[in-house]
Amino acid sequence: MQNRTASSAASPLGSWVAPEYEVVAEFDDLMPTGVTVTSEERIFVSFPRWGDEVPCTVAEVVDGRAVPYPSSGMNEWRPEAGGERLLSVQSVITDPAGHVWLLDTGSLAFAPWQAGGPKLVEVDPATDEVVRVVRLEGAAVTPTTYLNDVRFDLSRGAGGYAYVTDSQPEGALIVIDLASGESWSRLRGHASTRAVDGFRAIVQGIVRENYQVGADGIAISADGSDLFYCPLSSRRLYRVGTAALLDRSVSEEEVGALVVDLGDKAASDGLETDAEGSVYATAYEHSAVVKRDPDGTFSTVLHAPELLWPDTLALADNGHLYLSVNQLPRTPLFNDGVDTRVPPYRIIRVPVSGRPVRLSRA
Repeated sequence: MQNRTASSAASPLGSWVAPEYEVVAEFDDLMPTGVTVTSEERIFVSFPRWGDEVPCTVAEVVDGRAVPYPSSGMNEWRPEAGGERLLSVQSVITDPAGHVWLLDTGSLAFAPWQAGGPKLVEVDPATDEVVRVVRLEGAAVTPTTYLNDVRFDLSRGAGGYAYVTDSQPEGALIVIDLASGESWSRLRGHASTRAVDGFRAIVQGIVRENYQVGADGIAISADGSDLFYCPLSSRRLYRVGTAALLDRSVSEEEVGALVVDLGDKAASDGLETDAEGSVYATAYEHSAVVKRDPDGTFSTVLHAPELLWPDTLALADNGHLYLSVNQLPRTPLFNDGVDTRVPPYRIIRVPVSGRPVRLSRA
């Protein structure tokens, strides 16, 4: 047997290589998915209705508490309310102008969406009032569409564009013209947007075979020319040019031919970019967050035992990368009907060198 001399610099077996982070908020009875932070460092969080009793599906974190946002009434969904209130918000995003957008799936516990439900709701945090509602129906969606995450470019077109991931197993990217409210889908069922057949995830040592989720994470390049995205049930990172997504005269086959496979990045839920050209990705099988530099080099940003399901990433103006951690694999929906979560659920942050991407005309 060969003798090996341990390096004095070697860390102990089983150690965590980047375990340092700051806890921003903890919730004992609300499981967060989306998180966003404004330039004034106001923190907003979403809690989708996946089976838990959810008094509010969007909240602002105030003194460590979840306060319904933009109002309690807007969060009090009832079947007779139709699409006028918030049904189940998956993501919250601060746009380049500082407004907060709420991405409502219109779906309860991943069931087919309800009429009028799928929508983007724009809120002005200066007044905490709803500015407008953009509904997604018609040709942009299918009966099983699940709106997951969104990014904005306000520097193009008459009023800018929003790009949304549709996470149903066949997956798609959805483009919204914010000036007209018109929307359309791209790459529906393409290899880069759909769940990988037979995908198995190993999360904290447990083999999970029930993840069939298409396009999930999404992020936009610093100049707005490219989108980065990934299915949740995949380990690949993809890129496609936004010009082709916006030009409806470009066929689906032509758009598909422009997709670039950037290789393995581990299985991810959330993505984020910075103004320096890096891409950040959660690595949920490894309780980690990784960073891809513009030259393709990867490094570890976070890696800690408590990070059971790192979900959404949000880079803020204060130089911190925020992350929701929600124990999703232990929820009944993803755990054969058994709830084995151990609260609290957390919003955490870590300082990084990048600046957020803010694409606007100003």
